[in-house]
Amino acid sequence: MTTRRDVLKAAVAAGGAAGLSACLDVSGESDVPTGPDDLSTLPDRQYAWGEYVRHDDHGNEQLPRHQVLLYLTLERDGEPTEDDRERVAAAFDSLNRAYAWDHEGLLWSAAYSPAYFDRYDEPLHGSVDCPPPHALSPFEEPEFDTQDLLVHLASDNPDVVLRAERALLGETGSANGVEFAASLDGVASLAADSDRRTGFVGRGMPAERQGDLKGVPSDGPVPAESPLFMGFTAGFAVNQASEDSVAIREGPFAGGTTKHVSNLRQRLEDWYGEQSFEERVAEMFSPEHAEKGWVEGVGFNLGDDSRVDETLDDIEAQAEEYGRVGHAQKAARANRDDDGNVRLLRRHFESTDEGEASLHFPSLQRGMTAFDEVRAAMNGTDMPAVTPAVRQRVNNGILEYVFVERRGNWLVPPRSKRALPRPR
Repeated sequence: MTTRRDVLKAAVAAGGAAGLSACLDVSGESDVPTGPDDLSTLPDRQYAWGEYVRHDDHGNEQLPRHQVLLYLTLERDGEPTEDDRERVAAAFDSLNRAYAWDHEGLLWSAAYSPAYFDRYDEPLHGSVDCPPPHALSPFEEPEFDTQDLLVHLASDNPDVVLRAERALLGETGSANGVEFAASLDGVASLAADSDRRTGFVGRGMPAERQGDLKGVPSDGPVPAESPLFMGFTAGFAVNQASEDSVAIREGPFAGGTTKHVSNLRQRLEDWYGEQSFEERVAEMFSPEHAEKGWVEGVGFNLGDDSRVDETLDDIEAQAEEYGRVGHAQKAARANRDDDGNVRLLRRHFESTDEGEASLHFPSLQRGMTAFDEVRAAMNGTDMPAVTPAVRQRVNNGILEYVFVERRGNWLVPPRSKRALPRPR
């Protein structure tokens, strides 16, 4: 039987007029406030979402439930014109006027690739650490996203992201009762069907969507309360960087940040079929988490701290004793700066695009080097030398179950410079 949630999932995935119509037939139109007339009252940081989303009882961010990624390519070769820049600015301002800046309205950002800045004779300012995307492990062969512009839309209401997308792309002239002064039509477009990607995040949403999904066992093992397909919660506040700490400190893009977005295919038959709950805890968090019973159910009992920092000093001893090492445990080795501050702000969400369980993984950091270093630690290439029980992917965190399909690096400029910025 087709459920209401099935229809909404399909509507967001399909997009366009048909998707919106199906969404409205099921849930009606959301009653959402418009944005401010004075746009200067909005935060200049496009990624300033933390204050404007829901939080659980422990203070952990609850990201908007429905998300769309639009990978856009400019229509003309070479540098954008001033007319292009003015039209994009007008379209973006219209979007901010159409929806309140919060999780029930619309949170969004516009980011630019290194390939976009290659259009200019001058190089990207040296204060920005954002090289072209590249493979980050010896066992991956991802496709690289080198489109010019990434627009990320997020809302708790599915019709909001669909209406915002249609107005931004010029498929309709208004959204939420606000007429758009311009759209991106004629300036930037989706060059391929795969350049539109969708997803969701929230307690219970993966379990509701697991039926007939490639990568998830047919008996539906994803726990009913889990916000992620792998059956555990994530995004603990203590283990996340602050928005202040990921901000670029100087130069023309001060107040902006860098954004890495990867897409990971999930193969969870063995994760649920061969691993016990304790073994899944050990490989997601650490063997010590499993041995001491720190994780109950999907892990909400951990509150605002995964406790992974408590497991780092003896990681090699744990690997030797238990014959496996934890995903979060490995990554945490590189996820603190010299002052002990967390380096990455992770805002990942799940996807069922193309009928397959996958994960979109946006990560914000001051410079892309931080992401590369954390990913290198997560690879655990040093662990097989500790014990033969840990191999390149087997018993080495969750590497046996996730496969990188795409990677892209982006600069998220401050809002005042988000419309086709110059490199300096």
